[in-house]
Amino acid sequence: MPRFVALFRGINVGKAKRIAMADLRALLASSSLGYQNVQTLLNSGNAVFDGPASTSAAQHALRIREAVASELGVDALVIVKSAKDIAAVVAGNKLAAIATDPSRLLVALTHDAKSLAALAALAEAEWGAEQVHVGTHAAYVWCANGILESKAAVALLKVLASAGTTRNWATVEKLHNLLKAAS
Repeated sequence: MPRFVALFRGINVGKAKRIAMADLRALLASSSLGYQNVQTLLNSGNAVFDGPASTSAAQHALRIREAVASELGVDALVIVKSAKDIAAVVAGNKLAAIATDPSRLLVALTHDAKSLAALAALAEAEWGAEQVHVGTHAAYVWCANGILESKAAVALLKVLASAGTTRNWATVEKLHNLLKAAS
């Protein structure tokens, strides 16, 4: 079975939308979803799992979102990417040469190319020390002074709205390694 990662938007940030990672792992491995080799990373909604190749990433995302809302009482956007997709995200990082701190490189992932294309205008804007690159599989924002101080990150999140989620580069690399380790 192929390996996937489910990326939740906005869970375990502040007091709203709290999900225990043990509960998430149990739900994903339950008979209702039936995913195998489930692992979570950090407390921010990253779950790696094996799932049937006959089910698309979008179908996995919908199944997971509905099950989490029904069983755990939290409705949150879920983006699912395959191991191959995440490898392409890693390979497509054109900002790696300037991003000296992986915690300041933000990666935006969306369900589809149309949502990602909506971010393209950000790459054309002038951001001073910050840079934006919109690739084929993700958008990358180098936040030179940190994500909380980044005007480019604020703009990206505004355009992204509810169409995607973000992770810092350090988390993307950890997920990539988890996905490769099980292959």
